[in-house]
Amino acid sequence: MNLSRFSIKRPVFTIVTMLVILILGGVSLTKIPVTLIPNLNPPIGVVVTNYSGASPVEVNEKLTKPLEAQFSTLPGIETVSSTSQEGANFILLQFDWSTSIDDVQLDILQRIDLVPLPEGAQQPRFLKFDPAQFPIIQMAINATGDQDITELADDIEQQLLRTEGVASVSISGTMVEDILVDTDPSLLKEQGLTLTDVVQAIQSSNVSLPGNPIETEDNQKLTTRVLSSVTSAEDVAGLAITVNPLSGESVTIDDVADVRVGERNQSTITRANDEPAILVSVFQESSANTASVSTNFQETVDELLAQPAYERVEASILFDQGDYVKLAINNIGQSLLFGAIFAMLVLFVFLRGIRSPIIVGAAIPYSVVVTFVLMYFTGFSLNIMTLGALALGIGMLVDNSIVVIENIERHMGLGKDRKEAALVGTKEMAGAITASTLTTIAVFVPVIFLSGLIGQLFKEFALTISFSLFASLVVALTIIPMAASLFLKKQKGDIEAKRRRSKAYNNYERSIKWALGHRALLLLVTTVLIAVSVFGLYRVGTEFLPPTDEGFVTVQVELPNGASLDATEEIVSEIEAVFKEQEDVEVYTSLIGSNQEQQSQGSGSQNEAEIYVKMVDLDSRERSVFQFVDDVKPEVEELLGDRAEVEFALQTAAGSTPNSLTFTMTSSDRQALEQSVSKVEELIRDEQYVTEVSSDLSNTVEEVVITIDREKARELGFVPAQIAQTVTDATRGVFSTQVVTDDDEVYSVFVQYPEDTYASAGDLSNFNLRAPSGSFVALDEVAAISTVASPVSIRQVDQEQAVTVDLTYESSQTLGEMSERIDALIEQAEVPESVEVTFGGDRELLEDAAADMILAVILAVVLVYLVMAAQFESFKYPFVILFTVPLLIIGVGIGLFVTATPVSIPGVIGILILVGIVVNNGIVLVDTINSRKEEGMPSFDAIVSSSKDRIRPILMTALTTILGLVPLALGIGEGTEINQPMAIVVIGGLTSSTFFTLYIIPIIYSLLDKETRKRANEKTFTPN
Repeated sequence: MNLSRFSIKRPVFTIVTMLVILILGGVSLTKIPVTLIPNLNPPIGVVVTNYSGASPVEVNEKLTKPLEAQFSTLPGIETVSSTSQEGANFILLQFDWSTSIDDVQLDILQRIDLVPLPEGAQQPRFLKFDPAQFPIIQMAINATGDQDITELADDIEQQLLRTEGVASVSISGTMVEDILVDTDPSLLKEQGLTLTDVVQAIQSSNVSLPGNPIETEDNQKLTTRVLSSVTSAEDVAGLAITVNPLSGESVTIDDVADVRVGERNQSTITRANDEPAILVSVFQESSANTASVSTNFQETVDELLAQPAYERVEASILFDQGDYVKLAINNIGQSLLFGAIFAMLVLFVFLRGIRSPIIVGAAIPYSVVVTFVLMYFTGFSLNIMTLGALALGIGMLVDNSIVVIENIERHMGLGKDRKEAALVGTKEMAGAITASTLTTIAVFVPVIFLSGLIGQLFKEFALTISFSLFASLVVALTIIPMAASLFLKKQKGDIEAKRRRSKAYNNYERSIKWALGHRALLLLVTTVLIAVSVFGLYRVGTEFLPPTDEGFVTVQVELPNGASLDATEEIVSEIEAVFKEQEDVEVYTSLIGSNQEQQSQGSGSQNEAEIYVKMVDLDSRERSVFQFVDDVKPEVEELLGDRAEVEFALQTAAGSTPNSLTFTMTSSDRQALEQSVSKVEELIRDEQYVTEVSSDLSNTVEEVVITIDREKARELGFVPAQIAQTVTDATRGVFSTQVVTDDDEVYSVFVQYPEDTYASAGDLSNFNLRAPSGSFVALDEVAAISTVASPVSIRQVDQEQAVTVDLTYESSQTLGEMSERIDALIEQAEVPESVEVTFGGDRELLEDAAADMILAVILAVVLVYLVMAAQFESFKYPFVILFTVPLLIIGVGIGLFVTATPVSIPGVIGILILVGIVVNNGIVLVDTINSRKEEGMPSFDAIVSSSKDRIRPILMTALTTILGLVPLALGIGEGTEINQPMAIVVIGGLTSSTFFTLYIIPIIYSLLDKETRKRANEKTFTPN
């Protein structure tokens, strides 16, 4: 080949080019961002609307349905799902993956503008899904002793915001102080006053109004401002509301109310390890390097805590994606390094000596460095997928070089000098290694065109491994022959003669001849083994992605609707006591009275809580996070009984939710829907492996309904709106004004009745309304007060009523096994045709990906065949080589069955890789047989001699790939779980395919060759 000839003739030029690329690779490596997974941009949008004071039914009818009708015809829309709750709605828009959310954003905003909004509703807000919206670090900060951590919250936030790469910091559990005016209902009535009078007195005394400019005597224009400032709680207390007509004395706010500075209606409690705390969530800039942001942030925290003001403050990291990124990258990097070492050991064993292994071993770092250059210019990041691709291909990087160097050594053994041997040896193998590299790369072409989450995750993986294989081909055709022509030494003695006398070679030769004489038997045995392996694959089950153990679990607690904050705190305390006893729990942080999703929306629920549990590092504990959940969850459920519902939620690095199944039942017939959900839910509860099942079917809350009697109200001088506003103010309190203190601090002033004054229907019955005549009338004289059950929220999917059922199952079960059981239960429930069942979560992702993956495997086989047909200029010989593909099933089935690894998307990607790898051995073998036949050798002798001569490079290339994958297959440490099934599949498939290829390909070739089709038996055991 001209490329190899040029490299041999111009070694200095070749070395300089190599050094330039190495320098570029080093610079590229420092510039490539480090992230956990490739950037995902799901085509998901959210529309949120606030409609204060409206019930879920009003929100649904007046807001949600009109908006849904507009969104349902958006281009590329797949699903429109909505939740209508008191005072707000939430509409989730899911588009197909070929749609860019940026392209449809303007269309969505235009559709929003077309919807007429009811009075009181705010303009709907559209939000795009952005990974930067999720925190990369969560940290609990608490203070020991008598120091109040909430007082330091603002300062902590400002300090942390200075960290490079941090976009924003959200703090939960801070205390916001206001001036609270707690009025006494009896004292107000005694003075003939109402809450409104107090509000007006404060508002009228705290004014700042601009006037027109005035001109002074010296012709200057000055602005005017009228001020009456209230600057403290004491000022508020001293304000006059009215004058007592009997005594003539002023009635001040202090006479009818208690004025204080405090937190208004504490609705959330945050604590870490039983101590009051604040929860800090850190969001990075979208272009920032996750690992660098994590390092910088931890340095900032250390500097902060070293200050004297924070000597009693402790910080506990709950979740740090940067730390996990660094651990995962380091673990995969170690797998890559050990894989390279194992591959080098194979070279030393087979090639003997020092020079050949070192020459070939240089292909590994050089190919990796070239890959870094290509990754940088294509905008890839270093993540568990791209590094996993390098770790997976580490043994394959030397395959081409092994074939070339082994052939060069063979020619040197035949008497050629090293330059001639390098040129001839490379030229002979150039076609075979180019074809084998192209076939391997060809299998990744379908991966590039995969849609959905799988396409986003594995596109960088496919291109990275393709880059590295292309680099290894260039190395094999340039650097290897150049280095061989300079450094290889002719070994003493006739190497070929030694090999011919080798016992192992002769035994293999005899076994090949025996196999050619018993073709039917061997083909039958192979077919049986393939069938058994397919059965083994069926038995291991399926899953979407392997779960990753990040040592972090979220516990969601929900009490019956209407439960108080104190009741929720009591339940959480009992759960915290259980976590305190677990030796492998490092820290647990509780957010009581809300959860993070509600806090981001500015809302909360006193009957809900979230507990964030961080376990110690993986190498410091004996059980996984999944075993931890299996052990602790039953204990917590037994402790709480029916007092609260508890859900342990796990989230993996790639966004999947392990050990869970979600499906939605939709229907236009509400009654049929409710009956079906109840029946299915009841059957699922009795399922052996289900640990928890819940739905939003019976999600109702008791509500006090005040129905105004318009006739009675009119007789007493009231209008309904007046009564409604007065009752609302009494139960919620009224924002009056804001005051600025002498220290420039801003306080909001709220006028309210003391907490629990009107907490029940009975209390409200005695609420006093002031009539226009000045007399007071009890509320129950003009209205009927009752308690009814009303929905907390109304869910719809694609404009039909919907109920979502969530269940979790034991970690010993696979997604496929549980899906089959749930399908059977739904069928047993005899769900009517009017009710549709659709699955979400991991099952939906798996089902969406399954068809794409099957198509990808079929396309890979077709592309490999076409590439080989073009290379061999024949359709027959590529057909022979394709028989290596079904042989991989044997090892894949055994490997997954023995390791109890379910078939997952990474496993199927491993099969794709195998399709490209296993044909390489067949290509080398068939190419050599054809070459021998062209030289005039009889077909039978060509088959036997080629098999004997090629067994060494075939075994070497297979062993370097297999041993290079062993560290990844062991799955040691965080971050290796996603790539582990791929490694197991490739090791198993390559082992079986390599072994059987050495016999099956010669047999298939002999069956298709006209010379040996009928006469193979006659040559059996005939010596050469």
